[in-house]
Amino acid sequence: MKKTLKFLHLVASAGLLGGLATYLVLAMLAPGESPAEFAAIRRGIHLVAEWLILPSLLLALVSGLLSIAVHRPFMNLGWPWLKALMGLAMFEGTLLAVQSNARRGAELAATALSGKGDPAALAELLRHERAGVWMIVALSVANIVVGVWRPRLSWRKAERAEDESSPFA
Repeated sequence: MKKTLKFLHLVASAGLLGGLATYLVLAMLAPGESPAEFAAIRRGIHLVAEWLILPSLLLALVSGLLSIAVHRPFMNLGWPWLKALMGLAMFEGTLLAVQSNARRGAELAATALSGKGDPAALAELLRHERAGVWMIVALSVANIVVGVWRPRLSWRKAERAEDESSPFA
């Protein structure tokens, strides 16, 4: 079970980072040559966010939490819980900064295709979108670093230190 969860976690992480890289590449191409090309690229960004980034993140988060539950020593170590907290922050950030901006960008692009778009709203959206994606990329890399480095953060040591410093011990 532990190996299966680890495999799922690694595959999901690879899918997440690949999806984020694809998102960024498409976002750089977003201005396009014509409104139709711009709308097609924005639709592609929306599909990558909906069908690759979000499912990969959900699978990584669930498999990581299940790993903590299945592997008892993880419950007393700090780094798995730090990864879980960063994973929850990534999930919230992905919903707010990536998923919603991708959907709104596709809608604005479709509106621009009909000639009724607001260029200022689109420029503002693109600025927030790129910053949000880079934030998720930074959290992903930090999560990988914590998983590889595995800093010595332990709840038991903190409890022992509190017990030893207690005047009643």
